[in-house]
Order: sequence, then C-alpha cells, then structure tokens
Amino acid sequence: LYNKNNYPPYAGGGGFIMDGPLAKRLHKTSETLELYPIDDVFLGMCLEVLKVSPVGHEGFKTFGIVKNKNSKMNKEPCFFRSMLVVHKLLPPDLLQMWDLV
Repeated sequence: LYNKNNYPPYAGGGGFIMDGPLAKRLHKTSETLELYPIDDVFLGMCLEVLKVSPVGHEGFKTFGIVKNKNSKMNKEPCFFRSMLVVHKLLPPDLLQMWDLV
C-alpha cells in the first residue's frame, strides 16, 4: 500500500499537541492525499508534504511507563507530574494517578 521503503517520521498514537494554524494546514493537506489505513503514518505523510517534522517529548509515554510496583515513587504525585499522555494504564491505575495528582 505504501510506495516508499520507509514511513515518514510521525507522531506515534495516543496524542499530540499542535497549534491551530498547523491543524488547518493538515486538514487541507489530508484532502490531497490518498487515505492510508494507519492513522499515525497518514499524519506523518501529511506532515511530510508540509515539511514539518514531529518532535518527541518526554511527557508522552505512548508505550506505557516502566515502574517498580513496590516503589514509593508510585505513591508520589511528582511521579506523574510531567506526563502528558500515558498508554497502558488500567482503570484502577488511572484512578490512583488522578487521586495522587
């Protein structure tokens, strides 16, 4: 389905932050490309047309967080304070995180 050897750089699922003008440009660009079935890659394809490169941020934990279940750190709000997007937290973990924060 994809005619190049490698996917363009893209923001990996879960969430991303962008300003309004970029969102509008992406919308217009998305209408000029054939829809690709992997949404993250399609976003990267649109960004590539616009010559915009995604930038990683430590607050996005799209592959989940590694934590020692017995660590006192897990009971501290500071453990979660710098996180913006976290995948793979079960509902009880999310409730605990929100109670701490």
